[in-house]
Amino acid sequence: MLYQQAFNKMGAGPCARSDPMRSTFMIFMAIAFGFFIGTFFPSSSSSISKLSISTNLLPCMEASCPKFGAQEIKDQPRSSSLVSNEIHNTSANQAQGDIWVPTNPRGAERLPPGIVVAESDLYLRRLWGNPSEDLTSQPKYLVTFTVGYEQRRNVDAAIKKFSGNFTIMMFHYDGRTTEWDEYGWSRKAIHVSVPKQTKWWYAKRFLHPDIVAPYDYIFIWDEDLGVENFNAEEYIKQVRKHGLEISQPALDPSSRGLTWRITRRRDGQEIHRETDENPIPTWCHGPREPPCAGFVEIMAPVFSRDAWRCVWHLIQNDLVHGWGLDFSLRRCAKPAHEKIGVVDSQWIFHQAVPSLGNQGEASQGKKAWQGVRERCKMEWGMFSKRLAAADEDYLRPK
Repeated sequence: MLYQQAFNKMGAGPCARSDPMRSTFMIFMAIAFGFFIGTFFPSSSSSISKLSISTNLLPCMEASCPKFGAQEIKDQPRSSSLVSNEIHNTSANQAQGDIWVPTNPRGAERLPPGIVVAESDLYLRRLWGNPSEDLTSQPKYLVTFTVGYEQRRNVDAAIKKFSGNFTIMMFHYDGRTTEWDEYGWSRKAIHVSVPKQTKWWYAKRFLHPDIVAPYDYIFIWDEDLGVENFNAEEYIKQVRKHGLEISQPALDPSSRGLTWRITRRRDGQEIHRETDENPIPTWCHGPREPPCAGFVEIMAPVFSRDAWRCVWHLIQNDLVHGWGLDFSLRRCAKPAHEKIGVVDSQWIFHQAVPSLGNQGEASQGKKAWQGVRERCKMEWGMFSKRLAAADEDYLRPK
């Protein structure tokens, strides 16, 4: 009886009152228990963290140590900044996982449209300073020449006919680039050098429509053109005035290798779109069919931005000479007999220098240029067959 009374006074019941002596005793016991665990289980920190002490071993001091369940802790107020950060992070994670924009360019569907940059340019930029201050000018036109160093004087004369509104791009088929630095314009030009390649090989690989998109017109020229009677800015004026999507400067009648009558210059005219031959030659299927209309040659073509986007897709990866392409350009400018033409007021002279032809290899008793010429003719036949097969496949009833 005495023992029971003493025990009750110490507060041994599950919810007995708290008194200083009992609190001191329980604190001492907790310290001793912690020392015991630390001594006998020094390397079991992961296990210790999972241990829980029964609440029956702790004093029932509800007033000073209120107990919270999981829901009670969850319901406690948190700082507004913490909540805001958690909501932001959750939203960001959801956005990154849920984005799918089918109207984005192929491969960019998982990006928000505001960050997608689908087009580029050929403008040269600095390595320092504010990017927004890099460009002191943005040329509106692009001219490319496929060149060998031996034709440098002719190319230099041609480039001087193009103003500062033009980006100059040089494709080097002979591998010589640094030698061109003797000309001041060369230091601002873009040089691409791959030996023994043609301008159409270069164009397919380095003039993708999304790369040259800033340019209103793209000139893709040979190196052997005389330009004494040509001015690029005046040429652009005529092209705009007459709404030409695909064009070329007229050829001086004394040019070498003048193949098609439609490209020959006519006195007293700004432009022409059709041949002046009468009757219409038998090689034309009609007065509005190439090469009697809707036709320019591939030596010095000029394309609008929209026309080039179509023509680029027409160029075949493996057919590098472009033969036969001129007969199919009409597919990229409709109606072709109106949108394709020859500019008479700005004309050039074709020198027909077989410099690239000499980059071939002599074999089986044939000279280098003969092998190249045979390849050109072969490609023309292959291109024609591919195009005819593609037309037939598309038009075949499904």
